[in-house]
Amino acid sequence: MDSSGWLVWALGSAVFAALTAIFAKIGLEGVDSDFATLVRTGVIVVVLTLIVLALGKWRNPFSLAPRTLLFLVLSGLATGASWLCYFRALKLGEASRVAPIDKLSLVLVAVFAVIFLGERPSAWSWFGILLVGAGVFVLGLRR
Repeated sequence: MDSSGWLVWALGSAVFAALTAIFAKIGLEGVDSDFATLVRTGVIVVVLTLIVLALGKWRNPFSLAPRTLLFLVLSGLATGASWLCYFRALKLGEASRVAPIDKLSLVLVAVFAVIFLGERPSAWSWFGILLVGAGVFVLGLRR
């Protein structure tokens, strides 16, 4: 795969994440945020199941290496907790304030990548990460 292929997918992720916030904020009117998260998750399960089956990528999840399965399960639990928190925050707050704080995850990923994965961002990268953190503060925590 082309080494720059990740960029297209990352930009797609950003666009769809932005649309998630807008669609969710509109969809949360008159609905409990936890129930809304369940509906959203159900849609994701159905769509991903159809994609995996259509592309012939299905395999028995229990055939995965135990460590791989463990970390995919942990990732799924973290994702579920993130979505529950995100939808609750959207239900209670403005999307334009919730989304920037959610993006504080970028700063946390950098810190966790250093601690758990041994990654070493450059000084220039840390400067960018610091700017994101400052942006989160300015956009999300303003009064």
